[in-house]
Amino acid sequence: MDDLVKSIGELAKACNQLAHQAEQQYVPEVEDILRAQCRDPNRIERLLDGILDFGFDTAMVRLYKKLCRYYFTINPEATISYVNAYRDMWEEKESLKGEGGEV
Repeated sequence: MDDLVKSIGELAKACNQLAHQAEQQYVPEVEDILRAQCRDPNRIERLLDGILDFGFDTAMVRLYKKLCRYYFTINPEATISYVNAYRDMWEEKESLKGEGGEV
């Protein structure tokens, strides 16, 4: 049992490190989109797709929301789809944590 707990802890640590590396790569790209007022849906959606994979990380969720708020002014329908995708992937897991669930 101790090996299992140790393995899970190592996996969690690796996930957090990966999210931190992803944040370092995504932040400049998102900031560039905002600064340049980029309206290219392919570029924006590519970033949203990538950031969505890290919905377990608070900093990445903030970045996702920031880009969604910007994209909403360009394409509200697509943005709503991304908000719903986040909810489908991550909110149920988060609510289970709050209820004492094992997620």
